[in-house]
Amino acid sequence: MTLAYLAWITVCIVWGTTYLAIRVALETVPVFLLAGIRWFMAGVVLAGILMAAGRRLPGRALWGPLLLLGFLMNVLGNGFVVWGEQYVPSGLTAVVIATVPFWSVGIEALLPRGEKFSLRALVGLLIGFSGIIVLVWPDLTVGGAGGRAFVGGVIGIQVACAAWAAGTSYTKRHKVGEDPFATSALQMIFSGIMLLSIATATGEWSTLTFTTRSFAALAYLTVIGSLVAYTAYMYAIKHLPISTVSLYAYINPVIAVVLGALLLAEPLSPRIFLAAGLVLAGMYVVGTR
Repeated sequence: MTLAYLAWITVCIVWGTTYLAIRVALETVPVFLLAGIRWFMAGVVLAGILMAAGRRLPGRALWGPLLLLGFLMNVLGNGFVVWGEQYVPSGLTAVVIATVPFWSVGIEALLPRGEKFSLRALVGLLIGFSGIIVLVWPDLTVGGAGGRAFVGGVIGIQVACAAWAAGTSYTKRHKVGEDPFATSALQMIFSGIMLLSIATATGEWSTLTFTTRSFAALAYLTVIGSLVAYTAYMYAIKHLPISTVSLYAYINPVIAVVLGALLLAEPLSPRIFLAAGLVLAGMYVVGTR
């Protein structure tokens, strides 16, 4: 159990820093190449480590579920986050992603034997999503290309939240292997292949360049954000209650907003603090009984 909590703490801290790294990497690396290289390389390295240690990767019977999880959590979940960060500052991206528990509650209510929707959950959802409205309302009313791009980015990140919540719920309800490290490796490889295929189909390779900053950010995302933290996340949700694991979403936005303001000079305003407060308050209402 101690190892599970250490894994959860790793997720809380590391994933709060990845929003900054994504923003920096996007300076020269296209969206789907950024996500694809990150997950594919992390999966290959983890698979190599496991095989060198004499551990086996999941057999073909589990390839279907792992393909589905890779598509939900990495292709849609992470892919839309990266796409959204083209238009949404890194700190605000983390605030918007804090709505994942709201999507989890909604998905659980729709599933057989899932936890039914309560009045408390509805109140929490209304509070949390009011924070999103506060965040995007000026751009909805003012309009313009920049405003529409920002709103589109927020919507894309919400798609990512829904997909991530669906993947997490699937992981808790279905057997996807006894070894969370081995399943994570194969899931990352599968999702990396899917993302790199999208990048190839959209012609991203021709625009790929690197600077010292963007290469370092991509390396950080691959090794620390994926190889270390994603594996830790998969381990945590296997051994801890999902309500406990989901608390990382309270911590990530704080880290991301502070780093974005300090290192990228991202704007801070009373409206941003109000929106973040409403989202986190809604999370608290939804997550407590």
